[in-house]
Amino acid sequence: MRSHAPDAATPPFGQRRESDDRPTAAPEPAERTGSLPQPRTAPEGPTTLQTLRALDTSPRGLTTDEAEQRLARHGGNTLPTARQPSWPLRMWRSLRDPFTTVLFCLGLVSALVASWGTACVILALVIVSSVLRTHGEYRADRAGAGLRELVAGTASALRRDGPGEEPRVREIPVDDLVPGDVVRLAPGALVPADVRLLKARGLTVHQAAHTGESAPVPKEPADLPDGDGEGHLLFQGSSIASGSGTAVVLATGADTRFAAVHSARRDRPASAFDRSVHGISWVLIRFMLLTPPLVLMANAAVRGRGLETLPFAVAVAVGLTPEMLPVIVTICLARGASLLARSHGVIVRRLPALHDLGAVDVLCVDKTGTLTRDQPAVDPDRTDPEALHWAGASAWWTLQTAELTDPDPLDEALLAATGPEDWDAYDGVDALPFDPVRRLATAVVKEPGTLGVHVLAVKGAVAEVLERCALDEDELAAAHKRADDLAADGVRLLAVATARRAARARGYTPADERGLTFQGFVAFHDAPADTAHDAVRALGERGVTVKVLTGDHPATATRVCRDVGIEPGEVVVGADIEHLDDERLGELAARTTVFARCTPEHKARVIAALRGRGHTAGFLGDGVNDLPALRAADVGVCPAGGVDVARESAHVVLADKDLTALEHAVVAGRHSSANIASYLRITLSSNLGNVIAMLAAGLLLPFLPMLPPQVLVQNLCFDVAQLALAFDRPRTAALRRPTVLRPRPFLRFITGFGALGALADIATFGALALCLPGSLGPGDQQGFHAGWFTENLLTQALVMLLLRTGRRTAEGRTPGPVRWAATGLAAVGVLLPLTPLGPWLGVSGLPPLYYPLLAAILVAYALALVLLRRRGSWADRP
Repeated sequence: MRSHAPDAATPPFGQRRESDDRPTAAPEPAERTGSLPQPRTAPEGPTTLQTLRALDTSPRGLTTDEAEQRLARHGGNTLPTARQPSWPLRMWRSLRDPFTTVLFCLGLVSALVASWGTACVILALVIVSSVLRTHGEYRADRAGAGLRELVAGTASALRRDGPGEEPRVREIPVDDLVPGDVVRLAPGALVPADVRLLKARGLTVHQAAHTGESAPVPKEPADLPDGDGEGHLLFQGSSIASGSGTAVVLATGADTRFAAVHSARRDRPASAFDRSVHGISWVLIRFMLLTPPLVLMANAAVRGRGLETLPFAVAVAVGLTPEMLPVIVTICLARGASLLARSHGVIVRRLPALHDLGAVDVLCVDKTGTLTRDQPAVDPDRTDPEALHWAGASAWWTLQTAELTDPDPLDEALLAATGPEDWDAYDGVDALPFDPVRRLATAVVKEPGTLGVHVLAVKGAVAEVLERCALDEDELAAAHKRADDLAADGVRLLAVATARRAARARGYTPADERGLTFQGFVAFHDAPADTAHDAVRALGERGVTVKVLTGDHPATATRVCRDVGIEPGEVVVGADIEHLDDERLGELAARTTVFARCTPEHKARVIAALRGRGHTAGFLGDGVNDLPALRAADVGVCPAGGVDVARESAHVVLADKDLTALEHAVVAGRHSSANIASYLRITLSSNLGNVIAMLAAGLLLPFLPMLPPQVLVQNLCFDVAQLALAFDRPRTAALRRPTVLRPRPFLRFITGFGALGALADIATFGALALCLPGSLGPGDQQGFHAGWFTENLLTQALVMLLLRTGRRTAEGRTPGPVRWAATGLAAVGVLLPLTPLGPWLGVSGLPPLYYPLLAAILVAYALALVLLRRRGSWADRP
């Protein structure tokens, strides 16, 4: 059912004359030529006959035996797919982050100095973290595999039973197509391989997956193609918008253009998560490498101790290590990814990408297929009502009279904008369907109550319709000027005219499309995705700036941006950035919202320039032309409707094409990042304070300030309690801005709060000296160890409550997991020295006077924590 209505302000569907650079909604994007890897197809230039001879085939297709032999020789028509890594390989990859490596090394050192308890705990943490991460990414890969729907299941091919037999159209699996097969193409079908047209009737093709242009492109056979033209070629991954055709298969499987783009992989740059974790890791690694030598040298110089302090030095280094970080990170990200998959249809294929989503402050999007539905819609504000009436009638009666199967996208939009009141008043007589040479479609109808008169309702390209109208020079110039003005506003135009002819029995021909009466223009714009406007607004409220990188014309991009609530500002075209270096491009990208006529390389350069200026950049795209940008971004996002290779290259897949799900994903990423940041803040500041206090106590005391088993038990209790941070609910304010784990703010934070914790420890030493006069000497080591052990766990419980990003008591009266965990940690600190386990650990009961003194220290410490946090805005910005 196709009565194709091309863009009437320019040649059809985005093609343009050399002298005509007027904008349309479907311009020829820059990436169409020279920007994608070229397929290994038959060279452009040979005649159709030469191509058929080179493929050893004919328009009658292959025989069954020939097809089987070629299938064995060329292989199936499937894209090469990346082999999924095995579980052992996934486990090995999960061990390669710096913290896990350091933990593993510390575990080995602990084993070498016979600290078996520490070694076993560290090894268990490493294994648990790796298993959780591996399992999460394995589930994500399985979910992503369910989205692979690149091509149709079958194709219509001409096959013969033998050399002398007549060909028959057979539905065969797409995987069984071979070079030389002759296939039939119908509206709505996906192009199953790279093919060359042999015949075509009104054929237009959606090839946004390759070029990014939103409008269908006309295709027609060419016996001898000119230059580098591709009007006779169709590529796998495209789809038939209208018309029909017959084509010969040039290339299948790994030899297609699709596969060439797929295989042109690039190494991904380090993501925001990788950069932040590595930065924090190496800061702490330096601390941990310095701590054991300092402990050994200080004890040797002041106390004359030798290698007997090595287990204590290793325990101090382990105490500084956030050994639960891999577990906390994995649990936070895995919980967020699982919730997104269940509730919002978002599949996170790589867990760290969820953190990157939370850190994104610039989201770049490709217009076609992401902000828009890839479907034109009538623009009522720029459409002449009488023209719309006749265009709707023409579309309906062309479809009915010519007995076509499906309407093309513009006819669908016309039928949606009109109704039976526009069609039923007429009776269909004849139709001249659209063809790309005439660039017109005409329906011949009879009006009720009129005898001997037929009406021709003609719609088509502006130039072709106007030149057939009975207009004088001034009227013609005025019509062209209005068309130019409308096209400059980013709409596609259809000109509509009518003519009354004496009724006749014989059929109508294109020669009758003369002396027409001009009725006006019908304007179309790309219909925005249903959720695009809400998604853009929600992202803006979350501090995410949306930028558009598209291959379409600037006017088209501007119109779509305004439709979805993006203020486009001054639009920059891709050609303008080619001469800019990275620094100047970064400055331009920071202040520009829309880049039009972009090639894939332009998109990737803009994203790299934004990242170079410190932004965390995401990219939302769905086509082959988006692959470089998807790989250049910190986090690549692809809708479920995107092509297979785009989904495979993306970190995150929107299983349902609901862009508001992206806002949910950003919030989930910030939720996970806020809890990870809470853990790092709490554990690093607390651990650093303990290490400073241990170093000071080691120089002051004639005995070790804490025995290795005590360090191990204290760390184990603290670590178990901190698992609750993975289930915390961050405050609303923590979700309103991008969350990035930055090394320098963290270093300032842990230094300030660590020093405050060390002061609390030293104050505790004074309280112990007052309550237990022998506790600072060799006579009462158990009393000192018990007092400090209790104070450490209580201060750590306070830190968990006061330095987390989770909701405060005022925000909810129901105790959350963190409050329960902190309460349990405090109970262990107070009660453990009083249990039978106390002597085994080397701690004993404390005098009653110690507890009110300790309470006073804790109150002062809590007040200092609150005051320091309120005065330092950086405390909430890790």
